[in-house]
Amino acid sequence: MSKNKHSIGRRHILQAGAASAITSIFPSFAQTSDNKIQIGYWPIASGLPFFIALEKGYFKEVGLNVEGVKFASPNQIAEAMIAGRIHGSANGTASAALALAEISSPNLFKIICSNPSNVKFVLDEVLVPLDSKVKAIKDLPKEVKFACGPGIQNVTLAKIILEKNGLTNIQPIELPVGQHVPALAAGQIDAVYTLEPSGTIGKVKGVSRVLEAGVISKYMLGDPMAPWFGGSASLTTTLIKERPSDVKKFILAYSKGVEFIRKNPDESRKSLDGFTAIEESVVKEVPLADFVMFNEFKPSDISYFQKYFDVFTERKIFTKTVNVKALIYSN
Repeated sequence: MSKNKHSIGRRHILQAGAASAITSIFPSFAQTSDNKIQIGYWPIASGLPFFIALEKGYFKEVGLNVEGVKFASPNQIAEAMIAGRIHGSANGTASAALALAEISSPNLFKIICSNPSNVKFVLDEVLVPLDSKVKAIKDLPKEVKFACGPGIQNVTLAKIILEKNGLTNIQPIELPVGQHVPALAAGQIDAVYTLEPSGTIGKVKGVSRVLEAGVISKYMLGDPMAPWFGGSASLTTTLIKERPSDVKKFILAYSKGVEFIRKNPDESRKSLDGFTAIEESVVKEVPLADFVMFNEFKPSDISYFQKYFDVFTERKIFTKTVNVKALIYSN
């Protein structure tokens, strides 16, 4: 199959599920007869292991019929998991959104892979228009029009970034991640907390620049090199319980996607085309997050992951403490 035909087919399948009325769009598991595994994803760079596993045919190699379903926000992915409309999430799905879903529906999922980022493995960043005179976040105007992605995780993190820089009482403007760069270019916002590939798209188009990267590690975790486990791939406990052999196959295929990125970072970037807003001609510019499989977490990783969740508990966004270690898959 030619690259063009493959890309068109992939776009058709994955973009078919963009997400407003999830309960009417997706059939329940009981209505499907082909044992399809449906995984929700958000079109950002950290979803790469899942994109690669689909494009390289790793799921098919182990005998699984896996479909990616694109959503407009991580919250919608979590809601679809609660509703029993999808079987899990790809990397890039906000870990805090998943935790909120776990609080609402205990024992909902297990994390199979997470995507830590920091100032080295870049995912999170603050952008400003290319012609902005601002040199640092603390220099943004007191009445700044500051945007972020949709959902409670993005809003909370944006507020923390602003507060740590002396900018209080600012309500971030929620915008779909694909609108961040156009909104900057149009002068609708002054700055945005966003995720890759937004920074790369703005740079290539010559309309925005990165004011600072790795902002969550620096301002929330207190160390620019600390791993921020902002996104996670997961599978529902229902799937794990009912189809344990398929789950092991899924994880094997998914881990091949992670390994491919580690060994072939430049080649792996090509799989962003068709899954995110960035075109193939510029994917080589996109920085990559790190990826940690469920059996690779170190004690220090768990500690930073827990510290991240505890901030949401302290701010009373989580109604109770969420135990990160209990959420990680164990075979």
